[in-house]
Amino acid sequence: MTTEHYSQSTAFLDDAVRVQVLSEALPYIQEFSGRTVVIKYGGAAMKEGHLKERVIRDIVFLSCVGVRPVVVHGGGPEINSWLDKLGIEPQFKNGLRVTDAATMDVVEMVLVGRVNKEIVALINQSGGLAVGLCGKDGNLIRARPQGAADIGFVGEVSSVKVNILNSLVKSGYIPVVSSVAADEHGQAYNINADTVAGELAAALGAEKLILLTDTSGILQNYQDPSTLIHHLDISAARKLISDGIVSGGMIPKVNCCVRSLAQGVKAAHILDGRIPHALLLEIFSDRGIGSMIVA
Repeated sequence: MTTEHYSQSTAFLDDAVRVQVLSEALPYIQEFSGRTVVIKYGGAAMKEGHLKERVIRDIVFLSCVGVRPVVVHGGGPEINSWLDKLGIEPQFKNGLRVTDAATMDVVEMVLVGRVNKEIVALINQSGGLAVGLCGKDGNLIRARPQGAADIGFVGEVSSVKVNILNSLVKSGYIPVVSSVAADEHGQAYNINADTVAGELAAALGAEKLILLTDTSGILQNYQDPSTLIHHLDISAARKLISDGIVSGGMIPKVNCCVRSLAQGVKAAHILDGRIPHALLLEIFSDRGIGSMIVA
């Protein structure tokens, strides 16, 4: 066989594999077409360029096949970088960023003005139609203080009005939401992006809430990725927390999933965003690659 014939044969096999994969994905595409999926985008998948490109393409793919993605993002590392440039030392208490007035200004500038618009631009460059928002827009999210006075303007979600999101997704746009919101007096608050994603998923009646993380999912033994728990319900998730199997930074993520499920979201997923095409593998395959929690 000549080199030319070998190249043509390889190309044909590649095309055949692509067609086969698309054919096998058809039932999932049909099942989720027209359904809303809320994706919390953060971690390494946001920081590393090659991962960022794949996540963005996956989001655009979902939109192109009729799924209605809503993206909620964080941006902690970039906030730290800008605080350092401005000579403001980042401080944390109990895992929460201490957010005084100066820090809040930087958080809003970075999340709303830089990170949000970068994601919007990347989606648009990849053929999607993205619109950037924060909690202040259209009174999408009303904030309230988290409670502890010594952490400053760290907020919780007080209420959600998703009219603007419904209008956008029905018109084929991909909303990209940063987790900055204001209280009834207009004071800005920094809210945990996982929390915002969970509350938006509940308010939208989403089919799925997907948290992209830097871990495989929920592990029976956090040191052994092979102990990944692929499927569990709310009671099992709560027991894992009470037994100490789910601990540290995974606790708020699991609690966020549980709250959204209790409010009507069909399924919540915790995925490793460092895996190429993690979103598509989780949604368009039986087994998936992460942990799925159901009601």
